[in-house]
Amino acid sequence: MPAAKVAIVIPARHGSTRFPGKPLFPIAGKPLIQHVWERCGKARGITAVIVATDDMRIAEAAFEFGAEVAMTSPKHRSGTDRCAEVAKRLRGFSHVINVQGDEPLIDPALVTKLAKVLAEDETTEMITAANVFGPEEDTANPNAVKVVLDRQRHALYFSRSAIPFVRADGVRPAFYRHQGIYGYSVKFLLQFVKWKPGVLEQCEQLEQLRALENGARIRVVLTKGASLGVDAPEDAALVERLLARR
Repeated sequence: MPAAKVAIVIPARHGSTRFPGKPLFPIAGKPLIQHVWERCGKARGITAVIVATDDMRIAEAAFEFGAEVAMTSPKHRSGTDRCAEVAKRLRGFSHVINVQGDEPLIDPALVTKLAKVLAEDETTEMITAANVFGPEEDTANPNAVKVVLDRQRHALYFSRSAIPFVRADGVRPAFYRHQGIYGYSVKFLLQFVKWKPGVLEQCEQLEQLRALENGARIRVVLTKGASLGVDAPEDAALVERLLARR
């Protein structure tokens, strides 16, 4: 078997409905996308970090801070589709890790761990991450996606509902919050984007359910906590304060 070669792809688009121009929003003197790229660059076991975009404004900003850029189709409906287009062009790479372009505090150690599992276990076609909900966190919040695991830490199901259901006199399980980072073998990713969304994916609006509906297994790495993503300008202000403390 040839050695695994892993690329990080950071999909970024300018036309966000909730936060237009988000990748270029300045945080601590740098565009948001640069913070993501710099954090990914600290991960080990990675051969390339690529910003994937359909917008020249993002591409030009990325070129300025030294990133490798892949221009992609403006027709993509998701970051996964954008990553797949890049993966299809890559030569000699065995795996791709999709890091969302609005995660300026992504943990390089988590990215390193995902890359390590992908490189060492050829049976892992898709991998993601999760952490245990804190005691004060609302597991009923539909924006906080839950995942239940089997004993080998493969995903059984993802849901916006609080799962598993707990009877009043039942056992109290740990509740796991899914984190939106994914790793794939290139072969699996190219197959994934060919599958049509199924009923479960359409009900929950969770793309990862497409893999489960097609019989694939998703490995889940557990972490101590989740990084803060940027969905609105007020999130960017909080990230800036956190960076200042560091």
